[in-house]
Amino acid sequence: MKASKSFDVALLFRALADHTRLRLLNLMGDDEVCVCFLVEALGVTQPKISRHLAYLRRAGIVTARREGKWMHYRLEKPQDPHALAILSAVDASFKSNPRMQVDRTKLVRLCCSSSVPAPLKRAPKPASVLGSQSSRE
Repeated sequence: MKASKSFDVALLFRALADHTRLRLLNLMGDDEVCVCFLVEALGVTQPKISRHLAYLRRAGIVTARREGKWMHYRLEKPQDPHALAILSAVDASFKSNPRMQVDRTKLVRLCCSSSVPAPLKRAPKPASVLGSQSSRE
């Protein structure tokens, strides 16, 4: 069977139908974020975060990159214009959602604090987390 080039919109909606996955998308924003920061910011176990990130990868909206022992995740903009419009609307909704803003503020604090939790001491910080925070306001 030949692989289809069409975007699986049903899979996209299933990926967006989980609160934890929405919170992960919110935290990634325009940044590439190490999974360890996602774990700390959400207060969820690493295996659970990894399962949700794998689901988002299967949906084609997140990509991953390994750097040594660190896994970095970032949003992948779909080529399909309808899927892109859906993700843009979801992203816009994060700006007015107080819970999403609390999560984002927690990530910024984790990244910018002089005293980070032990699991984050050597972790690579998101390069533009402050820039994306101000662009979301």
